[in-house]
Amino acid sequence: MGPHPAVAAIRLAVRRALSDILTGLPSPRSSAAPEAPGAPEAHRAPDAPDTQAPLVLVACSGGADSMALASALAFEAPRRGVRAGGVTVDHGLQAGSDRRAAEVVERLTAMGLAPVESVRVAIGRAGGPEAAARDARYAALDEAAERLGAAAVLLGHTRDDQAETVLLGLARGSGTRSLSGMAAASGRGGRYRRPFLEVDRQVARKACMVQSLPVWDDPHNTDPAYTRSRVRHEALPILEKALGKGVVEALARTAQLSRDDADALDAWAAGVERTVRDEAGRLEVAKLSPLPAAVRRRILRSSLLAAGAPAGSLFARHIEEVDKLITGWHGQGAINLPGRVEARRQDGRLVIQQRAAPLG
Repeated sequence: MGPHPAVAAIRLAVRRALSDILTGLPSPRSSAAPEAPGAPEAHRAPDAPDTQAPLVLVACSGGADSMALASALAFEAPRRGVRAGGVTVDHGLQAGSDRRAAEVVERLTAMGLAPVESVRVAIGRAGGPEAAARDARYAALDEAAERLGAAAVLLGHTRDDQAETVLLGLARGSGTRSLSGMAAASGRGGRYRRPFLEVDRQVARKACMVQSLPVWDDPHNTDPAYTRSRVRHEALPILEKALGKGVVEALARTAQLSRDDADALDAWAAGVERTVRDEAGRLEVAKLSPLPAAVRRRILRSSLLAAGAPAGSLFARHIEEVDKLITGWHGQGAINLPGRVEARRQDGRLVIQQRAAPLG
């Protein structure tokens, strides 16, 4: 008799993710030094970890999604010749968070994961509490992955999380890239992998229940002070009540379709960008003007980011204002943008540069 359907579903998702990760890695023999003729073959105990095997970490908060992910990784990793480890990030936002982090370390270790670490982070204020916590969390995961030499870090985002992300993007009017939600692989070299983007949150929770895995429900996930919490517990249920079941699936499908479109437009913009610059590297208005708006604005966004505008603070309305220097020119002055970046039109060119920091 096979595993419960929920357990089978999460294991299959992780199996596919591990296969993708291994496919992208160089062959172990290609980087190893050749053995001398007649050298004895190295042996290790059957239960000893293969220290040459790639390491895959799971980011685990102790919630149902990430605990289900950790359990599936613990099951699948040895069958794929992979070492499995874990990292839990203690944000320090609630009393007793250090104890909960220690409990997660114990549970992951009991699953057979190694190494397993708890990392404490300090939360800043930039971009609001949700964005600041996310930035601190990813910085900690990046550091752990680099230090431990991990090939990838698995994240427990589900199809429900994807639907929430798309709905938030719709509310912000942030464009196609925002509507594309979370990628299955992201970060430097595709470090972050999200195997559960096609798995429902309830499937992950059911997998924990049938495996008797203890889970922790973060009270922040139900706190209406947080935007994502309101989307999860208020907006999506209202939409499903008004439109019927299937809203989550439809939003997740929208994410994939939007990602395909955004990838194609990004590639188009990257290919044409060098042709719309003069010898000094400045953007030429006459060459930008005939381009489709979606392509032109991608070039503008890329230029603003290169000049120092922070991605998290650069919104569609900023790009639209810069675009008006091309499509709605009537002698307007320079446009001030996040990161002290300035854009102005001069002699048929767009001059995009960062202003000097104020003295004192």
